[in-house]
Amino acid sequence: MKITVIYDNNPYKTGLETAWGFSCFIEGMEKTILFDTGNNPFLLLRNINKLKINPGDIDLILLSHMHWDHTGGLYGILENNPDVTIFLLESFSKRYKEDIKKFGTKIVESPKPVSICEDVFSTGELGTSIKEQSLVVRTNRGAVVITGCAHPGIVTIIKKAKDIIKDEILLVIGGFHLEAESKTKMEKIILNIRKLGIRYVGPCHCTGEDAKQLFQRVFGENFIHAGAGKVININDLK
Repeated sequence: MKITVIYDNNPYKTGLETAWGFSCFIEGMEKTILFDTGNNPFLLLRNINKLKINPGDIDLILLSHMHWDHTGGLYGILENNPDVTIFLLESFSKRYKEDIKKFGTKIVESPKPVSICEDVFSTGELGTSIKEQSLVVRTNRGAVVITGCAHPGIVTIIKKAKDIIKDEILLVIGGFHLEAESKTKMEKIILNIRKLGIRYVGPCHCTGEDAKQLFQRVFGENFIHAGAGKVININDLK
């Protein structure tokens, strides 16, 4: 399994553009998956091209939640590959769903945990005021959890993932939504994540610099600097 961060507001690889939002490409499973699409279809496609990813190779798209910085780039993909299957939540707007269907694209609404292909699962709809789903992938090294913004709470998401996968978690990557939290609350959340046995973390997008520094202090060499262009080969993780 390999994860490539395509879209993020944090830089990593020289030559790629950054903007507020998140998207990553997952390959090596039964299907190739795009998780979220950033907010700008043109930037998304430029980065995809620079990373030598073919939009036509995408089989499935999972959208974490309705916010534009995670869904705005979708039409750029659909114009190049409408034959994907999109997993989204019931809480997405009717108009957004109708716009997708104009491309002839199949939509699957996933209010509850669901398998989207072999060894890959949605957590289903979590949260209250802001509904969100995350992606959970079973690998031979442990589970991988990918989050969009973690509005329902990153600890809540991890616990749900462990309940679904019934395995230890190797890596959690994505937006952890800690940018506006106090240092005391950040420290408490990070220690709770550590207690859950997470081996690697790759916080990016809306995590915030202060929280990322705290994660790095706690996880040391198991902290992954994630940003646009970062590639993570799961077999490289110890």
